[in-house]
Amino acid sequence: MEIVVFGAGSLGSLVGGALARESGHDVTLVGRDPHVSAVRETGLELVGEFAATTAPNGTTDGCNLTADLAIVTVKSFDTQAAAETLRTGAYETVLSLQNGMGNEETLAAHLQCLVLAGTASYGAVLREPGTVECTGIGDIVLGARDGGSSERATRIGDLFTAAGLETTVADDMPRRLWEKLAVNAGINAVTALTRTENGTVLAAEANDLARAAARETARVARADGVHLSNRAAVDAVESVARDTAANTSSMHQDILAERRTEIDAINGFVVDRGEELRLETPTNRLLTALVRTWERGRELRRSDS
Repeated sequence: MEIVVFGAGSLGSLVGGALARESGHDVTLVGRDPHVSAVRETGLELVGEFAATTAPNGTTDGCNLTADLAIVTVKSFDTQAAAETLRTGAYETVLSLQNGMGNEETLAAHLQCLVLAGTASYGAVLREPGTVECTGIGDIVLGARDGGSSERATRIGDLFTAAGLETTVADDMPRRLWEKLAVNAGINAVTALTRTENGTVLAAEANDLARAAARETARVARADGVHLSNRAAVDAVESVARDTAANTSSMHQDILAERRTEIDAINGFVVDRGEELRLETPTNRLLTALVRTWERGRELRRSDS
């Protein structure tokens, strides 16, 4: 199968590298230099929970590509630009494995092909150009973005499983996406602001914040027509925090690297959707305000946004 991974940073490189280990797949990583140049010159080295050296193709230009499957792993604020670039090519299926909400709708609005929804909880860190470390085994969940069964999702799930990736094909992706949002809302901003690992949210005051953010997310989900109980949201946060206790969340990695975060598509999304549905979300509002303030202080965000 011809596969394009659009946004080959840490997670994208991990998934693309795992797929490239399987014979019969032609994998192209679309990313930035110097990482892409290193992949082209010496291959992609997977370390940690995965250990292999693979040889996917690499490019910094994602225009006019053709493939059976495009896996989108860009930051949520880059989804619009990614969709516009993908539109110059031709794909049978596009799968979003991104944080936050609304990515699938943005992709579908620009593309004529089938767009599937997905989540990924693998820990991944780009250690140096050409080397990505799997810091924790998670899982990939994918399916039809509006729910229900999908033959193509099943085929792609089988592809991922054969590559050694823990994968579930789900018929309730709307609920799965909201549950993942609750996990990110409870873990990412708290660990990013405190410069701590994921396990921090299991103890003391941090746990209160994480649980409150998750409960607010569940309430907004239910008001939006998706059944997600407060208990299920909190349990999901604490389960992921235990399983990835030593991991550095993606938002924490962004702050350490002084990059713009995905706060708008995570806690900020909960706040915005809550306002539309006339629900108060004070914990998510506070976390959003603090991360946005940090971004403005680093001139990563306009003062009026």
